[in-house]
Amino acid sequence: MSLDADMLAMGAHARTAARDLREASAATRNHGLEAAAQALRAHCAAILQANARDLAQAHAAGLSAPVIDRLCLDAARIAAMASGVEAIARQADPVGRELAGWSRPNGLSIRRITTPIGVIGVIYESRPNVTADAAALCIKSSNAAILRCGSEAFESARAIHAAFTEGLCAGGLPPKSVQLVEVRSRQAVGLMLQGLGGSIDLIVPRGGKSLTARVMAEARVPVLAHLEGLVHVYLHEGADLEKARALVRNAKMRRTGICGAAETLLIDRTILTTVGRAVLKELVAAGCEIRGDEAICTLLSEAVPAGEEDWQSEYLDAIISVRCVDGLEDAISHIEHYGSQHTDCIVTEDAMIAEEFLRRVDSAIVMWNASTQFADGGEFGMGAEIGIATGRLHARGPVGAEQLVTFKYVVRGDGQCRD
Repeated sequence: MSLDADMLAMGAHARTAARDLREASAATRNHGLEAAAQALRAHCAAILQANARDLAQAHAAGLSAPVIDRLCLDAARIAAMASGVEAIARQADPVGRELAGWSRPNGLSIRRITTPIGVIGVIYESRPNVTADAAALCIKSSNAAILRCGSEAFESARAIHAAFTEGLCAGGLPPKSVQLVEVRSRQAVGLMLQGLGGSIDLIVPRGGKSLTARVMAEARVPVLAHLEGLVHVYLHEGADLEKARALVRNAKMRRTGICGAAETLLIDRTILTTVGRAVLKELVAAGCEIRGDEAICTLLSEAVPAGEEDWQSEYLDAIISVRCVDGLEDAISHIEHYGSQHTDCIVTEDAMIAEEFLRRVDSAIVMWNASTQFADGGEFGMGAEIGIATGRLHARGPVGAEQLVTFKYVVRGDGQCRD
């Protein structure tokens, strides 16, 4: 069969599985997820072997250290993957919840009830864990999934998908509930963006700016996405020194290749030579390159001048752009101009200023005195996430099972006819 025919067949299988999942009980879906988690643990060795093949190709291709970090699996990460699936299984069922209900004077009873979206296509790049995360969130919300990973994670994704499907089948769920596109051709992405003959209801891209831009430009079905994580940390003049040092270092350096990593640091001029200097020295000691404005370069000999492109860069590396600002208004203006409405944080002990920042900054996630690396569905108690949405429609922030449902109106009457 041709690729077109293969992909259309996947869409048809997914549509059938979506119907079966919609009719499956919450207990059945949870049992399937628990079995999938057990299968991931049982096949840990096979997954690691597949990941080793991906890593070997990545090193041979000269991929960057952040990409390799996102790609790399070990026993602990696989255990965390399985635990995340179990955490999703333990959550309340997002399907069939009554969001609102009322009665009309004519006696009609109207209820707004959550219902699955249907078939969700997930297109992702170098994160093999997305295979399990996306699959589990779709099953929990009674959606069928079609997954397409990047070539970097191809072998790892196949091994994870095989284990996950084995668990789903053992738990009594349809084997086509979660399908993986097992071809490397970019043409498969184009076919998914066209909707596979009306089979796909929603596309979720999870990857770099170029992937997401392509998806948003070419998709013929709705897209739930974020372009990039231009994450800011603002050190207000009321910042505590020790909190600032710890939070900024963690926000930037814990894992530089994730979308919640800080990319720009804003420092109030009044604390530049005190708290600011100490925080910058902490970053330099941790191996971070500082790209600063004139005030920063004057303060810190290790800093290099930042260009306009730096304020617009998601480095995903041990690099941070740093600007000196004149108070809250200046900081918010910078964030509004350069930010991607992903995650932004203020560090201060002034509660009134913090609340004003939280109210006025219109990002999907706003934080006060917390590392931006907490911008993650798992850390929010969702078990996992399918991505961070930065748009304003349907969902914002971490997209978990609760965000992968829509709703319908259920109207009950007793013979009422409209005049």
